[in-house]
Amino acid sequence: MRVRNKPWASEFIAENRHIAIASPENLKGKWQEYFGNDNPIHIEVGTGKGQFLAGMAKANPAINYIGIELFESVMVIAVQKVLDAEVTNLKLLNVDAADLTEVFKNGEVSRVYLNFSDPWPKKRHEKRRLTFKTFLSLYEQLLKKGGEIHFKTDNQGLFEYSLKSFSEYGLLLTYVSLDLHESDFEGNVMTEYEEKFANKGQRIYRAEAKFLNE
Repeated sequence: MRVRNKPWASEFIAENRHIAIASPENLKGKWQEYFGNDNPIHIEVGTGKGQFLAGMAKANPAINYIGIELFESVMVIAVQKVLDAEVTNLKLLNVDAADLTEVFKNGEVSRVYLNFSDPWPKKRHEKRRLTFKTFLSLYEQLLKKGGEIHFKTDNQGLFEYSLKSFSEYGLLLTYVSLDLHESDFEGNVMTEYEEKFANKGQRIYRAEAKFLNE
């Protein structure tokens, strides 16, 4: 993804530290305490511009959402979306997905969302895919027993790879759609990319997978 530099991003994020959390590693194991409730925690890895989580947070006030975004120049847009949505159950972290265990303790998260992740189509980049086995191992550590991954993409190759990766890792596929927008799935909240692709008539793939570690 090409990211345009926004010189004002750091200052804007610093002004909104109630949303974009500084030093999130200090809250490891304390996220429910930080939110001030015992509600489940759902995270989105690669939250982008924040439309999905802002919509989810507004629709589900009894769930705490945390968006993970590596690029500050993208996350700044998500911060504005949170402000516009006027929700208090959504926070954003400017961290690398590979460092998730530094900010969440084992079993602290109930669900992981992966939406329109970079497909990294070249074989030599396989380890960068967010559904590669090393990332699945990370998610398994963060998730409560029986935790879930919810995955959406427009990329058929990545979808097929991910289903295979989930199965080989030992996850149970509980939902698979080869054309989400033509299915009977209810409550879908679209990302920015999803809206763009859907408007072009492209097929959206979706899957839910559950760790069998109950």
